[in-house]
Amino acid sequence: MKASDLDTKYMALAIRLAARGRGFTSPNPMVGAVVVAKGRIVGQGYHPRLGGPHAEVVALRKAGWRARGATLYVSLEPCSHTDKRTPPCVPLIIASRVRRVVVAMRDPNPRVSGRGIASLRRAGLDVRVGCLREVAERLNEAYCHWIRTGRPLVTLKAGMTLDGKIATAAGESRWITGEVARRHAHHLRAEVDAVMVGIGTVLRDDPRLTARLPGRVHQPLRVIVDSRARIPLMANVLSSALRGGTVIGTTDRAPRRRVERLRALGTNVLVLPVREGHVSLSALLSQLGRLKVTSVMIEGGSTLNASALCHGIVNRVRLYIAPRLLGGQDAKGVLGGWAPKRLAEAVSLTEVKVRSMGEGLLLEGIVNIRRRSG
Repeated sequence: MKASDLDTKYMALAIRLAARGRGFTSPNPMVGAVVVAKGRIVGQGYHPRLGGPHAEVVALRKAGWRARGATLYVSLEPCSHTDKRTPPCVPLIIASRVRRVVVAMRDPNPRVSGRGIASLRRAGLDVRVGCLREVAERLNEAYCHWIRTGRPLVTLKAGMTLDGKIATAAGESRWITGEVARRHAHHLRAEVDAVMVGIGTVLRDDPRLTARLPGRVHQPLRVIVDSRARIPLMANVLSSALRGGTVIGTTDRAPRRRVERLRALGTNVLVLPVREGHVSLSALLSQLGRLKVTSVMIEGGSTLNASALCHGIVNRVRLYIAPRLLGGQDAKGVLGGWAPKRLAEAVSLTEVKVRSMGEGLLLEGIVNIRRRSG
């Protein structure tokens, strides 16, 4: 097998290892590492959680003396800065006496980008960069987006019928999709930093917005868009077990006493600018980015879905499509608000993928056209 093929093989393993940290490392990236000596894997590891040891540290510790003269495969550029929770990895790599380092991608963080690689090369190590770069970037898409923009990556998720309805005219929506789709959606909740809904969803369904899965599961931050702070104090997301992980985005139109009461409960209330009579979603995302939220999944109703798309904050779409036809002008569509008058103004998707999901389908795509900002 050629050296380049071996590099691809071992880097693919490093990326698979990195993915084991999904849901637990944010705002840090997911990273995996593999140490190979004389054609044998002598150490491997991944970054398991925020504040935990980095992948390189785990892999090199397992390799021990066998790392001397070996090749280290790492899915992200090793860090060299010290203003963080854990020690930098570059000095440890140099001290391990590995001969060669293969890096999938540069770290977009300006405190790291290129510096870790340069330090390794100055120490005389042979460094190759770019092996399976696109795969590694896709794995850490949310982290890269947050670092580059200061805002979380936003996915709009909805369950709907074949004709695009998310609820009947009477408001019934449980359950449009099947059990397999609902379980998959809970896995997605466990992978994102935050789940966002509008006040209408809270008033209608009183959801908990938790990832209900067996075993050790990351629970997302719950974000409620509520311009007048109408959320009931007895809402599930404000229960004693959940309120500390709930953020309410409101405006100065909310009664001050109401805001103070919510804060007294331990809820994080963000008073944000008004845009077209509602919370500025752009401002909300910026605030969430400052809170180190790197990914958000919108699970709102038709009003929030339409507003998010209209104001250009959505990056990806995930639609669970049930094999049902509901029909009716008065049934709730996945997008509310006013439709554009011209097809040219429609939001388009790229890289669209459709796959079976239980009895229905899952459609995924990247939002290509952003119509407005605000």
